[in-house]
Amino acid sequence: MSLEIKVKQILEQFEDTSSNDIIKILNQIRSKLQQPSTQEYLHEKLNLISLSTNEQEKKKLCKHLRPYFYWYLEGL
Repeated sequence: MSLEIKVKQILEQFEDTSSNDIIKILNQIRSKLQQPSTQEYLHEKLNLISLSTNEQEKKKLCKHLRPYFYWYLEGL
């Protein structure tokens, strides 16, 4: 399945998608970003989310990163 399809699925089913799956796709998006500073910023945010042990807290933090999904789709 292509990254584009995965991104669309996550956006459609965000609440039902695990934070680990969201983080996995965001890491794939991160590797496609052109600006190293943006890549590093997203990397740091994803690391912070990964350190949390509470799924609800992880999902809350992941919601703040939803624009990356939209930005990825806009760039296609």
